[in-house]
Amino acid sequence: MIRITSSTSGEHMHDDRRIVEQRLDRVLAERLRPARYTETLPCTVAVWHVPGEPVPVAEALRADYTPTAVGEAWGPAWGTSWFRLSGTVPPQWHGRTVEVVVDLGFDEDLPGFQCEGLAYSAEGTPIKGLHPRNTHLPTADNTTADNRTWYIEAAANPIILGPSGFQPTDLGTKPTTTTPPLYRLRRADLAVFDEPVWQLIQDTEVLDQLMRQLPVDSPRRHDILRALERMIDRLDLHDVSGTAAAARTELADTLARPAHASAHVISAVGHAHIDSAWLWPLRETIRKVARTVANVTALMAEHPDFHFAMSQAQQLAWIKQHHPQLFDRVRTFIHTGQFVPVGGMWVEADTNMPGGEAMARQFVHGKRFYLQEFGIETREVWLPDSFGYSAALPQLVALSGSRWFLTQKISWNQTNKFPHHTFWWEGIDGTRVFTHFPPADTYNSEITGAELAHATRNFAEHGRASRSLLPFGHGDGGGGPTREILARAYRTADLEGSPRVQLDTPAEFFTAAEADHDHPAVWSGELYLEMHRGTYTSQAKTKQGNRRSEHLLREAELWCATATIATGHDYPYQALDRLWKQVLLHQFHDILPGSSIAWVHQEAEAAYARIATELETIIANALQALAGAPATPLTFNAAPHTRHGVPALGAATATHTATPTATRHPDGTITLDNGLLHVAIDHRGLLTSVYDHARAREALAAPANLLQLHADHPNAWDAWDLDAFYRHHTRDLTDIDELELDAGTVRLRRSFGKSAVVQRISLAADTRRVDIDTDIDWHETEKLLKVAFPLDVHADRSAAETQFGHVMRPTHTNTSWDAAKFEICAHRFLHVAEPDYGHALVNDATYGHDVTRDTRPDGGTTTTVRLSLLRAPRFPDPDTDHGPHRLRYALIAGADIGEAVREGYRINLPERTVSGSHPVAPLVTIDNDAVVIEAVKLADDRSGDLVVRLYESRGGRAQARLSISFPATSVTRTDLLERPLAQPDATTDALDLRLRPFEIRTLRFARPTR
Repeated sequence: MIRITSSTSGEHMHDDRRIVEQRLDRVLAERLRPARYTETLPCTVAVWHVPGEPVPVAEALRADYTPTAVGEAWGPAWGTSWFRLSGTVPPQWHGRTVEVVVDLGFDEDLPGFQCEGLAYSAEGTPIKGLHPRNTHLPTADNTTADNRTWYIEAAANPIILGPSGFQPTDLGTKPTTTTPPLYRLRRADLAVFDEPVWQLIQDTEVLDQLMRQLPVDSPRRHDILRALERMIDRLDLHDVSGTAAAARTELADTLARPAHASAHVISAVGHAHIDSAWLWPLRETIRKVARTVANVTALMAEHPDFHFAMSQAQQLAWIKQHHPQLFDRVRTFIHTGQFVPVGGMWVEADTNMPGGEAMARQFVHGKRFYLQEFGIETREVWLPDSFGYSAALPQLVALSGSRWFLTQKISWNQTNKFPHHTFWWEGIDGTRVFTHFPPADTYNSEITGAELAHATRNFAEHGRASRSLLPFGHGDGGGGPTREILARAYRTADLEGSPRVQLDTPAEFFTAAEADHDHPAVWSGELYLEMHRGTYTSQAKTKQGNRRSEHLLREAELWCATATIATGHDYPYQALDRLWKQVLLHQFHDILPGSSIAWVHQEAEAAYARIATELETIIANALQALAGAPATPLTFNAAPHTRHGVPALGAATATHTATPTATRHPDGTITLDNGLLHVAIDHRGLLTSVYDHARAREALAAPANLLQLHADHPNAWDAWDLDAFYRHHTRDLTDIDELELDAGTVRLRRSFGKSAVVQRISLAADTRRVDIDTDIDWHETEKLLKVAFPLDVHADRSAAETQFGHVMRPTHTNTSWDAAKFEICAHRFLHVAEPDYGHALVNDATYGHDVTRDTRPDGGTTTTVRLSLLRAPRFPDPDTDHGPHRLRYALIAGADIGEAVREGYRINLPERTVSGSHPVAPLVTIDNDAVVIEAVKLADDRSGDLVVRLYESRGGRAQARLSISFPATSVTRTDLLERPLAQPDATTDALDLRLRPFEIRTLRFARPTR
């Protein structure tokens, strides 16, 4: 007798398990999966290569096609080819499931990042999309032998983000010349679909994936292993089709074993995250959306329990415009409850950089589209992929009529693991929103065993809650959910060793999760993404276009509303609606952050130019109507604060003050003085002193307005990431080409590398403000340009403007959470202060900042604030930001938060002077500068009512009296969509307000019927 020791036995069991697993891998790859189609016949194929941009299906159906064949090349980059497939189902196939199988030249590992197709019937009706993991088309009728024809619109999207990763590419621009064909047609067949074989594949894959996630010594793992082994033994590998049904019986008992009573519950929601632009232009997104919608609506017809959540109202608006037949299908399945609009926003926007009113309008236009088109009030805010989340969002979510928030992007943190998956998120004003992060850490799940196991293991609330959400489906043009993914969901609904998977809607999940989790944890403040910090700076012209558009829209609404009420001027409802939607579209989280291909940003720059031209015309017409006959110069002030004797939101003759003095000294230095500040500029063009006369205090701790150049080589995600080690290499740009004093303005020029900078430094006449106007001709590569202001204050935190308020962040690095915020986002101002004295830096187009503390020679500390002006990443746009830029920023010495707010508006809303005959009274005034009027407009329902949105701007309680200069019968507090939150109040010409810190208030003034 031979005695086997336990270790030998264990090794033998391990070897045996490995052998079975290897055997299973080969059987699946070489025998089972190829056997899905038992008999095939080639289709007859013809092709028409579109000579330019994509065309409508009607034009394609009329085109002249030429014969082609499998193996033929097609598709220069960004080109479109239409394939016409014809075939006849033979009589012997009648009554069997016959499909058309098409391979356009797919790489199965890159769904959504390569060629794609949309199939149409011979009459031009969309059927479904074709993608690397979704290659089949149904044949409408398998009982006749008539010849049938299908058309496939094939898009030759180049593989920009492939296995080689982040390499510079010249494929990211609108093509001016053709490239060699990128793809070859690999397959176009009629084929008999063998459902028993397909079902066996699904059974096998689900059990195999589950088995490999279980502990090696788990009895359940061994049970599955032996069942799979018996299945293979039962299968005749030379007759897979004939033995598949018998082989399935060997797995039936194992698949039927129910999940444990304590198993985690996963609400699986069909989804296809489609970036509205990224590694493809906007026009291609329209087609990606159509392919995906065609796929999921086809799947819904076969699976009544399948739910699909689609965010981004803009994408459904595209479907309505370009594919009305598909839109009708969407409407049908919305009524059945299967197609579920979510998100409540126009696009899945970046939330760091859009201004307050723009962020509000994302909800207004998104939710209103769903209400008007489908009668649906969306409750979920769905932002799985944006690059961090503003602390102002919870209040905006609540004021939009929404109640839940979802993302998974914070799982990308490089430094700190976020401690919760289901929690209350509290904003800067104290508003809380019920929030969930899917613990599977993906929004493109395939419901694999690995994903389900990770979701279960990773879930942070075990013991307090028992369920999570899982978005599943291939995104970005990958086609969304597939029948294979649904098969996994069905098999894991109640399966031992697996979490329970339920096909739910987002609302069903959130409702159950709220009931499931009685006392969620609270996370207060922003959801800062410890990654993608470079997005605050990349593609400066896109960011500048957004900022300028936001403020032009504010002016257009303000002056048009004022002109309409005062003079009967026509209010441009339709134009403003259209222009807002264009601006909101470009706030998508790969456009505004600067992380798209060059084509996208070139189109964005052109779009912003058109928007500015149209808005300037609208504004000019309104101002002329208000100013009346030319007479004397009238200054129009669209800012929410009085300046130069001109009221906020009105017009008057400006009051001029004394011009500051400017002196050039023999040693080459220059001084400026306005009675409030004394400014010294040395021979290098650096600010060496900004002295506050009233406080007898120096603002600077070291030379300021110091341009600094850094090497910028992130480990990955070039346009997205700014890694902390960029600080290891710093070059101070102190060499100067010229320094001049001209009419009170200091002009200097520097050159470095292939770039040049011209700056104009001036001292404002009536404030403690040093203005710096900078022109940069930028031609660097993989460099970061910052400008530094070492300030003589000991500040342990900074205040950075965000939507409708500001967010406080530490300037120290006490914890890893503090240290990770080495680059931060601010809107119009960033403020640092001691308890009774501080400074602000304001800007007109810059978002990236960093704040550090340094040791002084006397042992104290200084606070250095730097603005990130320009970057030059190579991917996805190798020429990012090359060319001329104009950037304006200013230092306000001795500023409190109120002055920071005021000066931030000032630099972004320059005064306008028009010759006119009389002043213009503001429609609304407020007697407390802490309360800022953000928007003045006519109501969207075209009733003629006036809508005013305002907020408390300093983070404290505020009392204020709001006065109006026009007749109104009542005032109603409303939500963002201008719907009443309370009963109307009769109004006189004044209204007393009490606001919480950072509270947003929307008021609707009903005007008498004319």
